[in-house]
Amino acid sequence: MGSFQIEGGYKLSGEITPQGAKNEALQILCAVLLTPEAVNIHNIPDIIDVNKLIQLLENFGVKVEKTAKGSFRFQADAIDLDYLSSEQFKVDGKELRGSIMLVGPLLARFGKGSIPRPGGDKIGRRRLDTHFEGLIKLGARFNYNREDYFYSVEAKELIGTDMLLDEASVTGTANILMAAVLATGTTTIYNAACEPYLQQLCNMLNRMGAKITGIGSNLLTINGVENLGGTDHRILPDMIEIGSWVGLAAMTKSEITIKNVRWEYLGQMPNVFRKLGITIQKKGDDIFIPAHTNGYEVQSYIDGSILTISDAPWPGFTPDLLSIILVVATQARGSVLIHQKMFESRLFFVDKLIDMGAKIILCDPHRATVIGHDFESQLKSATLTSPDIRAGVSLLIAALSAKGTSTIHNIEQIDRGYEDIENRLQQIGANIKRINS
Repeated sequence: MGSFQIEGGYKLSGEITPQGAKNEALQILCAVLLTPEAVNIHNIPDIIDVNKLIQLLENFGVKVEKTAKGSFRFQADAIDLDYLSSEQFKVDGKELRGSIMLVGPLLARFGKGSIPRPGGDKIGRRRLDTHFEGLIKLGARFNYNREDYFYSVEAKELIGTDMLLDEASVTGTANILMAAVLATGTTTIYNAACEPYLQQLCNMLNRMGAKITGIGSNLLTINGVENLGGTDHRILPDMIEIGSWVGLAAMTKSEITIKNVRWEYLGQMPNVFRKLGITIQKKGDDIFIPAHTNGYEVQSYIDGSILTISDAPWPGFTPDLLSIILVVATQARGSVLIHQKMFESRLFFVDKLIDMGAKIILCDPHRATVIGHDFESQLKSATLTSPDIRAGVSLLIAALSAKGTSTIHNIEQIDRGYEDIENRLQQIGANIKRINS
């Protein structure tokens, strides 16, 4: 177990480059199972969740070669399907939420796929119905072993069909999509997720020989093909990390440039931060955040009512950044209501911010009202424990802005989603060090 020791209250400055997108990487890596040919993937983040998935692929017999920093070659030409029914797979597979997306590719290419109930963040229920209902509609037989919490599907042949998803699940859409590309006939997926990372997966599959249209919309049409080939793919910069650095700059009144952000894929994110009064300047493909010496003021609605920031499927605001928004709001001039619609446990870390001096009213599991300090009262240092990836980084940002020395435990949660975070923060002036216990 490791911890971060952070001395807060310092202004930061300089440039920081976002890592590759975790949520895209998990989808893209599962897709290498769809072909026996080599697939080269670049800008893969060196984080726990992604590394666990790469290890899972190796356990299946995928040949993995690191060709450069962040670049790997994968070749799934000798898959060991016996691993699927092994006790070791039941242990390995449940350590990672993203492992669920192995099921679709395995089913499509080998006729069967299994997964133990995946783990991951403790942020509330994250059901898998959408995944398996879609695979069943393609012709798979489904079985759930309640004693082992083990899901499995089998099919001699997948047949294209029309389906309306009950929710616009990103991982559910990805799983069904990866199964449908090798199905016989045409599949339409309505109410499909259309996040940039899902668009990236579609474009990669098309380069491999798939026939997918409607990319970027909520209606995908997939004409099945017999097989797929190899390709090269580059992962987008991580939008969640970009938003984290925007929040860090605002909270520490720092002047920071975030490099190579791919503005065309940022969606609502810059505008939501602007609603909190944060200045975000576009400089080429970079984001420049000037030092907010005089703080930042929350906008109200045109009728004067309190601003509400809530999450929604793309092109709405991502739920992964609501924790960052909440922390940033603690020092804003004005008040804001944070409405976390998608996960019922994601706001439960606010008690830690309240202990640091933040003014937050937790209305219910989904809503919190934040009354900003306008920097008149600095957050106080504290000893904290990271409950999940996004809350962990939010607490880290709070600690970097706070007066005194804070300690954050359980930082393995942060390492699951952020690459080499302490060294990258040290390079822009943060006083942070890792303590291994």
